[in-house]
Amino acid sequence: MQNPYLMQTYRADLHIHTVLSPCGDLEMSPRNIVEQAKAQNIDIIAIADHNSTLHGPVIRKLAQPLGITVIFGAEVTTREEVHCLCLFDTESQRKKFQEYIDLNLPNIPNDPKSFGYQVVVNENDEIIEEIEPLLINGLKVGISSVEQTVHSLGGLFIPAHIDRPRNSLISQLGFVPPDLKFDALEIFWKTNPADILSQFPYLKNPTLIKNSDAHYIHQVGETYTTYQLAEPTFSELVKALKGEDERQVVGF
Repeated sequence: MQNPYLMQTYRADLHIHTVLSPCGDLEMSPRNIVEQAKAQNIDIIAIADHNSTLHGPVIRKLAQPLGITVIFGAEVTTREEVHCLCLFDTESQRKKFQEYIDLNLPNIPNDPKSFGYQVVVNENDEIIEEIEPLLINGLKVGISSVEQTVHSLGGLFIPAHIDRPRNSLISQLGFVPPDLKFDALEIFWKTNPADILSQFPYLKNPTLIKNSDAHYIHQVGETYTTYQLAEPTFSELVKALKGEDERQVVGF
């Protein structure tokens, strides 16, 4: 019998866009994403379209036979124009967070010619819906409200690419708020973690991760973080980000 507490390393790419994001390439279909993740030996992926969780369920369904764990999520744009990864485990959590997004997303129509199409597809890559409100708009609520909502639902809150020149904590606020309750900080794939720690010495050993932020199919799994876990599950990932029970972030 396998020891349930035998630790293994798993590769996770927790920031992947689909064709639903207006800036996502048309090849970023659910089927193509899971096949590329498999080819790249990625064990865990999170689907993080701009202000939408809608493609999570179909991608989880397609990924299960391939042995890939799919985490539901969205890359939320806050009122301050800060991008944040909001990740969830269950369908109930996903639906409740989608309701929160829908309630707070400005009703400004998308212009596909300017921003790109926003389509929901099924497991056969057939379009079943086109989303009308522009998904890359900032929500009507600020970063603190988003963080509190995510945590109240049992999710993970991770400010995205915090050191990029736009739509990041640093670009929009000028600093990482010391009272912001994040579970990790995502840094740009080229960034040396030591540079972040040197720039913000008041951050007491934060958990830093890297992801692909894939918008094109070849980018899926190109950048990932390795975790030490007992199994590739959301609950194990939570422990790793906290450094609990021998679970940990191993490296990039």
